[in-house]
Amino acid sequence: MGEGALLVGLIFVAALMYSSVGHAGASGYLAAMALVGVAPEVMRPSALALNILVASIGAVSFYRAGCFSWSTFWPFAVGSIPFAFVGGTIHLPPHVFRPLIGLVLLAAAVRMVTQIGSRRRDDEADAHPPRTSIAVAAGAGIGLLSGLTGTGGGIFLSPLMLVMRWAPIRRVAGTSVMFILVNSIAGLAGNYNGVLRIPPAAIGWAVAAVAGGAIGSWLGSHKLAPKSLRYILAVVLVVASAKLIFS
Repeated sequence: MGEGALLVGLIFVAALMYSSVGHAGASGYLAAMALVGVAPEVMRPSALALNILVASIGAVSFYRAGCFSWSTFWPFAVGSIPFAFVGGTIHLPPHVFRPLIGLVLLAAAVRMVTQIGSRRRDDEADAHPPRTSIAVAAGAGIGLLSGLTGTGGGIFLSPLMLVMRWAPIRRVAGTSVMFILVNSIAGLAGNYNGVLRIPPAAIGWAVAAVAGGAIGSWLGSHKLAPKSLRYILAVVLVVASAKLIFS
C-alpha cells in the first residue's frame, strides 16, 4: 500500500516537471517504477501508455499557446515513427547503450546550463531550422532510441534542438511533445504484447500522470519564462541521465 502510494506520487511529480518543458515523463516513470520494484516487462509498455496520455495533453496545450510549428515538426516525425516501431519490437540488454545515452544527456545538461549564463539575446533571434534531410536523419536515430528504451524520444530531441539552435525554447517544447506522442504510439504498437502486461494499478498511475501533465503543460506553455524552462530541462536531463547510468 505504501509503495503503491509512493509510486503514484512520484508519477505525478515526474509528469508535472517533464510536461512543463514539453516532455511526457517516460524516463521519470521508468525510474519511479524501478524504485518500487515494478517488474521489468511491465515498465516499458506502462511508461509508453502514460506517455501517450501526458503527451496528448501537452500537445493540445502547447498548440493552443502557439508554440507548435508543423514545418519544424514533420521532418523529425517522418524519420522517427517507423524507427520507433522497429525499436519497440527489439529487446536488447541495456548494459551498453543506456549508460552511453546517460552520459550524452548529462553532457547536454551541462552545455545547456552554461548557455543560459552566456546568452544575452532571446533565442527566437538565433533560431535557424535544420535542413530537412538532417531533421529526418535525427528523427530516425532518436525514434530508434525511443522504441528501444520505452521513452518518447523528447529527452533526446529537446537538448539536440536547443544545442543546435534549431528553434526557440517554446517551439522546441511544442515540437518535442508532439514528437513524443507519435513515437510513443509507434513504440507501443511495436510492443503490443507488452500492453497485455499493464496491471490494473495503472489506472491510478494514469490519473496521477494526467493531473501532473495538465498542470505542467499549462505552466510551461503560458507561465514559465524561457530561462526557467531551460533550468527545468537541465534538471530533467540530469535526473534522466542518472537513471540511465545507474539503473
